[in-house]
Formats: sequence, C-alpha cells, structure tokens
Amino acid sequence: MEAAEKKRILVIEDEARIAEGLRLNLSLAGYAVSVAGDGIDGLDQWRAWHPDLIILDIMLPMIDGFSILKTIRQEDEKIPVLILSARGDTRDKVKGLRYGVDDYLAKPFDLEEFLLRVERLIQKSTWYKPAASGSDANQCMFQGDQYRFGDNHVDFITFKACCAAGEIILTEQEITLLKIFIANRGRPLSREMLLNAGWGYSSDTSTRTVDNFMVRFRKYFEKNPKDPQFFKSRRSVGYIFDHA
Repeated sequence: MEAAEKKRILVIEDEARIAEGLRLNLSLAGYAVSVAGDGIDGLDQWRAWHPDLIILDIMLPMIDGFSILKTIRQEDEKIPVLILSARGDTRDKVKGLRYGVDDYLAKPFDLEEFLLRVERLIQKSTWYKPAASGSDANQCMFQGDQYRFGDNHVDFITFKACCAAGEIILTEQEITLLKIFIANRGRPLSREMLLNAGWGYSSDTSTRTVDNFMVRFRKYFEKNPKDPQFFKSRRSVGYIFDHA
C-alpha cells in the first residue's frame, strides 16, 4: 500500500504491551494505526481521525468498551468494530452483538486469524467513509484523569469535584453520566440515549431519572442553576453539555 492509500485503524486498548503489539503488526500489514489508551481518548480520535476500522477492548479506563460502542452506534451504524477482550463469556459476546459490534475475538488470539478478520472488516468499510468535520470544537480538555470546564474541576480518580457548590464527592453514577456528556460535548442527547448509555435502560429506570441527575449537576456546577451555562435543556430532545 502507498501511504496515501493506507486504511486507518484505531486501536482502543489500555494495556500498553498489547496495544504496541497490535500497532506493530497492523503497521507491518500496511495499515495506518493510531492507539488510544482510554475511552475518552478513543472517542475523541474516532471523531477527529475518521478511521476505517475500530479495534476495541471492553475493560477500559474512563469509559468502558460497551459504552463506547453504544455511543459510536448512535452516530455511525456502518463503521466496522472488532472487539478484542479477555472476557470471552458468551453473555459478553451477545451484549456486544446487541450493541452493534461486527466481530468479537477473545484474548489470547492467533495473530494470523486476527489479521484475516481485520482484512475482512476493512473490505467491508472500503465503500464507506464519513465526511470530515474540520472542526475541533468537540475536543475534550482532559489532562490525565481530570477535566475542567469554567471554574469547575473534576477528578475521575478520587471522584472529587471543586465546583460552584464547593468541594463535593460525586457518586459512581454521577461520574458515569458526566463522562457521557463530556464524550458527547456539544451534541444534543435524548433522555432515552442517556438512559441507555448510563443505565442500560432497564425497566426500573425512567426519563425522570435523567432529569433528577440534571438538577444535581446544575446545583453542583452552575453559578445560577435556573439559568444554566453548561448543562442546557433542548426542547423536545433532551440535554446538551458544552463550554467555551
């Protein structure tokens, strides 16, 4: 392959040894390869780089692989996704298929089989290429495991937030929902999408659940919760998170 014709593969894998091995072998096979070490970086690179194939681990920092897959499928139903996971349980495979994965390979795997699966999925993507946005407005401002917006500072390791409400400790579910908003910064999200990504949309949850969390977020992070700057409502849609 010539450089201009190389197909792009995004590897979202937090184990450095495995990620480097995948990068090396895919590069030797003639592909252009980029590696993301956590879920947030993976979503950012997917939106900015427009790969032809995504190779995705399940157990990831920041946002897990299944949540990444659900987010991608909300916006793009066609890009091929191959899950590589040490979790070879049938339930995980069924879950991945339900969320729209194209192929699933358990670790450890045979390199030749892996490359053949990649080739097959790349062929599937040759007729499809999304239009480049040209905008970097949605690039997240992460520094390690921290995120800043306005005067607010969130630490995803300690779950601590320094914000308009003072210093608080966020719950695990608040952290999960906040990560979803950050990963989709500037994009309107329906209550149903937030429920599906944050709770799996089980029968014991309702759209009111999301509204209650939004009340909390505005109380935490907005100087004037009645006139929110960051967490805004979108009539007949849901909510949108954004900041300068």
